[in-house]
Amino acid sequence: MKNSNKPAAATSDIHQEETPQVCSYEGSDYQEVFWDTGERRYEDAVEEVALKRLMPKQGKLLLELGAGAGRNTPRYAGWERVVLLDYSRTQLLQARERLGDSSRYVYVTADIYKLPFVGGLFDGATMIRTLHHLSDANSALANVRRVLGEDAVFVLEFANKRNLKAIARYLLGKQKWNPFTKEQVEFVALNYNFHPKTVRKLLKENQFALKKQLTVSHFRINALKRRVKHEVLVALDSLFQHTGGIIQLSPSVFTKSVAVGSGQKPEGDAFFACPICDTSLPEARENQTCPGCGHLWAYEDGIYEFRINPES
Repeated sequence: MKNSNKPAAATSDIHQEETPQVCSYEGSDYQEVFWDTGERRYEDAVEEVALKRLMPKQGKLLLELGAGAGRNTPRYAGWERVVLLDYSRTQLLQARERLGDSSRYVYVTADIYKLPFVGGLFDGATMIRTLHHLSDANSALANVRRVLGEDAVFVLEFANKRNLKAIARYLLGKQKWNPFTKEQVEFVALNYNFHPKTVRKLLKENQFALKKQLTVSHFRINALKRRVKHEVLVALDSLFQHTGGIIQLSPSVFTKSVAVGSGQKPEGDAFFACPICDTSLPEARENQTCPGCGHLWAYEDGIYEFRINPES
């Protein structure tokens, strides 16, 4: 059943080790309502500008975290292969319908707190409009770092707590939470805004070296989007994005980091890792029984199922 852009919380109770709740878009019409109507055309366009500036033009194996229905996937055209990972199977079914069954794409349902890949597998990763759903950003980023090889590029977008609108509302007494404090704020269930200094600290603590910051969606105001020509707003935002290296006051911030320090390296044909026992598994494009714990991991409709407790 569709839930009109209202994702639900989901948990896994088998071998979960108390992982945080996951914000699930299972059955949601998010892509259709939020993007396909054109109402977010400005946001989509300025995010494309940011990705062009931050992403390497080419690479081997890219992990797209929170890929959803594949809105951004065509923007990684220079990468040889892209793994689209999302907690929602229905979102990935939409992505597969849009992108097709090329061997270039690998579709995986999984919990970001239990990424089902061997260490050091990926040459790059993106996480766009996903961190704002994570209650434990530190654990998530540690998982991302584990599956990235040394010098891999990581492009992360986050919802900025210290944006101009939030500052104005706070100073006018229309908002209780303080945009200047460092802790993340949960303004709606499983929806978080982060302070830029906190994100930079988390990246550093998880062995990411920050290389560049861009501020994005400066003009995310409906009145402006209705009255100012689309191309003009995109051009202005494109110009202001470069201020991100100095100060971050926009509602969205994009960062480019590089994985540093030593880490694991994949061996042989190892690709996946069982999220229950960490046993290595190949990219088989078929059901697999883990030799370590005996759990059956399904492959159906072109999608690998690595959620410990799949939603019905």
